[in-house]
Amino acid sequence: MSAKPAEEPSGVPAGASEGTAPVPCRVVVCRDCCCGSPKVTGVDHAAQTARLRAGAPVRVSACLDVCDQANVVVVQPSAAGRAAGARPVWLGLVNDPDATEDIVAWVRAGGPGVAPRPDILDLYAFTPPRRRTAS
Repeated sequence: MSAKPAEEPSGVPAGASEGTAPVPCRVVVCRDCCCGSPKVTGVDHAAQTARLRAGAPVRVSACLDVCDQANVVVVQPSAAGRAAGARPVWLGLVNDPDATEDIVAWVRAGGPGVAPRPDILDLYAFTPPRRRTAS
């Protein structure tokens, strides 16, 4: 059984070349019926998405079925975070530019499983309901 190489603080395995960058955190933003729409007033949705993209790869999703939590942002762990056992973190009611900045800072620090979640983001974290499968 071979030992896993130690990682540098950047998340890159020790001795790895710069060309083999680790898989970063990824962010999913809901932008469908409620999230990203005029139903959530006072939010510049395009600016929020652009700001999140400045910190991590962003995927825009159709409805995530948690409309009561609009605007929903899901932070998916990096490869290192998944290796540490981290799961995606669902954040709801992300309607404030400061919350967006807190998410960007956390993702840049490594995100789930790598960097501790800032206490302020605990106010936004929620557990999504289980989805039903087609019978």
